[in-house]
Amino acid sequence: MPDDDPAATDLTDPRDRDLRRAFLAAVDHVAAILARDDVAAAWDTPSALPQWSVGGLVAHLASQPVIAVDLLSAEPWPDAISLDEHYARSAWVKGGLDDDVNVSIRAGGDAQAAAGRDSVLASVTEARVALPDLLAAQPAERAVLIPWAGWALRRDDFLTGRMMEVVVHGEDVAASLGFDTPPLPDEVLVPVLALLTRVAVRRHGQGAVVSALSRAERAPRTISAF
Repeated sequence: MPDDDPAATDLTDPRDRDLRRAFLAAVDHVAAILARDDVAAAWDTPSALPQWSVGGLVAHLASQPVIAVDLLSAEPWPDAISLDEHYARSAWVKGGLDDDVNVSIRAGGDAQAAAGRDSVLASVTEARVALPDLLAAQPAERAVLIPWAGWALRRDDFLTGRMMEVVVHGEDVAASLGFDTPPLPDEVLVPVLALLTRVAVRRHGQGAVVSALSRAERAPRTISAF
């Protein structure tokens, strides 16, 4: 597409972006999914992900803006690692379905889901109200501690990680119930797709990812990032 085409995807390096506005769009995406009647009706049914109920999965999705409010409200950390290093270190990335870290994540989602859809949606609504002023106060160099990991990420790396969770789990919920997710703006999709591509390259190698994206005749079975 020509550079002046308003429909063209902006491929600016996501590391050059200020993602605070994008994160608000991602939170609105979460709220739109939670507000669906079919999500409430299927709350206690199995999801498309093994050992996840719809409610547990949706609650995990909904926890992303709440986590953002909690961690951005804490004291800044003195230093941070890169986003790629964060995923290289994180046990859940390589963990199996029954590994403790992933069992714990599912249990957390189930515990939050026990309050019901309306309560979970209310928590997202409350976070959405708090986030504009909170995000406005966050400088780019601010290091955000992720306490369960034991290290911190810079502001936009932290927001990118939360948006990745929103995008991926939003599609998981849609696949569970058979609907199409609302379209997301490029300011959300581009940094998330860039992150997923880098993680996939580290996991499968450059050749596998390039072939999957460009050559159907030699595409590997999967280039899944996780």
